[in-house]
Order: sequence, then C-alpha cells, then structure tokens
Amino acid sequence: MPDVATELTRPGTARCHALLPCAGTGTRAGTGIPKQYQPIAGQPMVMHTLDALRAVPRLDLCVVVIAFDDVFWTSQPVGTTLARRGGATRAESVFNGLQALRELGADESDWVLVHDAARCLVTPAQVSALIDACRDDPVGGLLALPLPDTLKTAADGRVAATVDRGGKWLAQTPQMFRLGPLQAALAARAAQGFAGVTDEASAMEMVGQHPLLVQGSAQNFKVTYPEDFALAEAVLRSRP
Repeated sequence: MPDVATELTRPGTARCHALLPCAGTGTRAGTGIPKQYQPIAGQPMVMHTLDALRAVPRLDLCVVVIAFDDVFWTSQPVGTTLARRGGATRAESVFNGLQALRELGADESDWVLVHDAARCLVTPAQVSALIDACRDDPVGGLLALPLPDTLKTAADGRVAATVDRGGKWLAQTPQMFRLGPLQAALAARAAQGFAGVTDEASAMEMVGQHPLLVQGSAQNFKVTYPEDFALAEAVLRSRP
C-alpha cells in the first residue's frame, strides 16, 4: 500500500468525482422494484440523490454503477455516466465503478466520493463539508454520526449485555478516498469475494489506514425498511 501523503498528493491537481453504486435489489425495503427506483416526493429515489451530488460544483465526473440487465435507465442522465458493471455485492460494484472512472480519465490521485443511492436526503452542503474536511487529509474520511442511543448485544432474542457507546459512530456516506489507494484496498479483498468489506472505510481499515470521521446529519439516513419511505418523503417535502 503506497503512502498516500508522499506518493499521491499533488496540490492543485487532484479532482473530486462521485461514484454511486446502484445495482442492489433492496429486498428489505419490501418494494416490487429495486428500492432506488421507488418513487419518493414525485421522482425515483435515486434522482433525488443525483440532484444533490450534481449540485456540488467541485464534483467532476459522476458515475452510476447499475446492473447489466437494468431497464430503468433509457438514456444517460445529464452530467452522469452509466456503467453497466454492477457486481454481486456493493463492494464489487464500487470496485468495478473505480475502473470505469479510470477509463473516463480519472487519475489515481483523484478523490472519489462513494455514496449510497438510498441516502437520498444528503445535501450539497454535507457533501461540500466532507470535501473541505478531507481534501488535505493523507487518508480521506466519511460522514458519520456519534452513536446517540444505548447499544445492546443480543443472544436468543434477549439482551446479553449493554455496550459502552463512547467512541462509537454510525457510518454514513459519502465516503471519500483517493482512487488509487481505494482500488488497491478493494483489490486486496477481491479474491475472498470482498469478505468483510461493508463500506469503503472498512476496506481502507483492512490495509492499515485510519479514515477521518466527519460529523454528518441524522437526516442522511439510508432508506432501508418500508417505513423509511414515508419519513424520507416527509423530509424531502419539508425542504424548499
């Protein structure tokens, strides 16, 4: 793993790109179509997500990784490149998307902001805050929230223990890392089917890096369960 600070940092030249894995089926959402395409507040969820990302002027390329047989997209969205390279897992889709960025001319020293399509409530201000916090960092980082609730472990459906929540954070997205190091970190797990890679930060941790935690917002939640759709719609409709 190269030293990011000494080998990849080139002040004034690194660009920022967005990568949106969008090949999941969303089985937990209980919808008849992939949840990222479920209508919320007048348009498919993923379009709200793309609207937020495309409103950040510092993001150059925006790649959406979709399944090979995806029939939702009939044309390339404005300011976006579709890559029909969806994998069996989110990590594989991200890995394939990083290669698509390379083919579009992205450099290994460029920053990549990987964001969940189902986090449709992210705002341009939150994305910009992440860029501001990470652009001079030797590793990169992610939006996250300090754990607000009491945390329990379970055994057979009953509480086994209460866990100290001190120092524990809920990971969100975007997660921002340089293209080369992130691609190398994922490549190191590819032979194992990306086992243990739950997000980009976890892949970086596996190669000894310590991503920066940047405080996000409770509204930047991932739409996962059926009841989340109504909450997301309420938040979107409350915004100007």
